[in-house]
Amino acid sequence: MRYCGRDFADWELLEIRRLIADNPRASRARLSRLACEQLGWRRADGRLKDMSCRVAMLRMQDDGLIQLPPRCNGNGNGRPYGRRTSEAEPELFPVVASAGALVDLHLDPVEPSKASHLWNEYIARYHYLGYQPLPGAQLRYFATAHGKVLALMGFGAAAWKIAPRDRFIGWTAEQRQSRLQLVVNNARFLLLPWVHCQNLASRLLSMATRRLADDWQKRYGYRPVLVETFVESPRFRGTCYKAANWIYLGETQGRGKLDKDHTASLPRKSIWAYPLVKDFRRILCD
Repeated sequence: MRYCGRDFADWELLEIRRLIADNPRASRARLSRLACEQLGWRRADGRLKDMSCRVAMLRMQDDGLIQLPPRCNGNGNGRPYGRRTSEAEPELFPVVASAGALVDLHLDPVEPSKASHLWNEYIARYHYLGYQPLPGAQLRYFATAHGKVLALMGFGAAAWKIAPRDRFIGWTAEQRQSRLQLVVNNARFLLLPWVHCQNLASRLLSMATRRLADDWQKRYGYRPVLVETFVESPRFRGTCYKAANWIYLGETQGRGKLDKDHTASLPRKSIWAYPLVKDFRRILCD
């Protein structure tokens, strides 16, 4: 059986069942860590892939292969982000300037828990998709100038399978399965609604792609080589990505990753990509 990009042999499913039986009071999070340790499922930097394992075990349960204990606490996924603070209140006066006039513009990775909550709150309040946890390995940024937050960016795990991107890379299914972690997804990009700065979006994209591989290496121990993103059309045209030299790859089919009935009920999205190194195809396909 295959879950979350990993093949599970029969003996591994039996081992997961044994772990569940031997640890009746363990939470689902604890069981996923135990399973990773037992099966040797780790990231490139040696850390356990417990989040992927947790998702895999939930899907095993849906398929009737295992029976997990009841949830200890809800994780909040699917519920509105309820935090409301004065720090994320709308600005009374708009920020109007050209991007070139913002001499102290910089990106700050989100690190402390307080900054993390503030990033989540801004996204929940002002991004049209709202807040949801980013999947897998991730980096989030605040873009600030003159002491004010102007924009937010979030990068997470790449889409598992997307035909235009996969044709662009030219990799096989086996290469994609083993090297997908070298592609990251620009999952959120928000200019706060009171910020009106010409060319700011494309400038921030350029700043992010220049530092992303270094920041990823520092946090996770390996360097991504390609960034992707999906722009909902016709809501947006992807102008800032084009201006930042991202490459248009085509459109999604509007099905989504959980569409098993081929209903294509979701909005179509244009697909854009940006190589972080010149020889990204060799690294992904060699």
